[in-house]
Amino acid sequence: MVSFYDRVTVPALESGNGLYVADTNTAPLLKQADGFNPECPLVVLEAGEPAKNLRSIEHILKTALDASLGRDGVFAGFGGGVITDMTAFAASLYMRGARCELVPTTLLAMADAAIGGKTGVDFENYKNCVGTFYPAQHIHIAPSVLATLPEPEYRSGLAEVVKTAMLYDAELLDLLETKHAEILRGEPSFRYEMVNRCARAKAGVVERDLRESGERMFLNLGHTFGHALESVAGFGTISHGEAVAWGIARALELGLRLGITDPGYADRIRRILTAYGWPTDAVHPLMAERGAADTAEKLLAAMKNDKKKKGGVVRFVLQRTLTDTFVTEVPDSAVLEILR
Repeated sequence: MVSFYDRVTVPALESGNGLYVADTNTAPLLKQADGFNPECPLVVLEAGEPAKNLRSIEHILKTALDASLGRDGVFAGFGGGVITDMTAFAASLYMRGARCELVPTTLLAMADAAIGGKTGVDFENYKNCVGTFYPAQHIHIAPSVLATLPEPEYRSGLAEVVKTAMLYDAELLDLLETKHAEILRGEPSFRYEMVNRCARAKAGVVERDLRESGERMFLNLGHTFGHALESVAGFGTISHGEAVAWGIARALELGLRLGITDPGYADRIRRILTAYGWPTDAVHPLMAERGAADTAEKLLAAMKNDKKKKGGVVRFVLQRTLTDTFVTEVPDSAVLEILR
């Protein structure tokens, strides 16, 4: 269930029957939100991707146990994708499944991460390597909170909006293309339109394919490349959104090299990505600055641990054109060509 609010609103937890999870950035906002119960335990984790680990999960679980929460207790996550992923993961483990409600506070989390039940943490330098499928019972969205985001964080979330538009929503892609100045300024009407369209699109996909056995794999467009870049660069070095945007550009280039992707469509998406300030070159500028000769090989090695592999073979989400998406295996040689 997804609910929209004008003001930031959190679950009104009963004392002794729930806990909140936030990070050092979002905890002050949580305490001011409508519905916040100061009598319930509050777990405050360090902000950012480096905190997305099993130690943080242990902290949440220990807090729940110390508070004597039962299986009917509510784990309420308040924050971006890192917090919503970890809160839901901890809820899925606690007594084999506690209740979970999420309040996403970033565009990335509203448009993608908080919706759909993918939970997890990074492990051994691999993105979201350990996790579960565990949808939240209720997601509370207040697009107005996006006005509090730093510009890079807001722009990071726009990459997931572009991805969703490419997969399912021609009208949204037109909006992103023709109104990019207004969107970058964060005008409220456009914020709501983007979040609403993305939430509805993803919820529909998840309802049809919760455990990613078919259509849901399309939502990983750009992520095989993007996750590899995050891993090789070092978690927290580059934002998830920028990595995904670069990954989308690489997926389009791979489709072009294979003779699959329509050139005009690929040019259109590259122009949109560039308009939002994302690099689309074969070698991401961050990696180019490091000057490593084996960057392509390192990225490919990171992809070999991608969750979408099957039978030990990495599969890539590619597109023929707008909303025409499929998953396929690709030879390593073809992947290396578009990473150099």
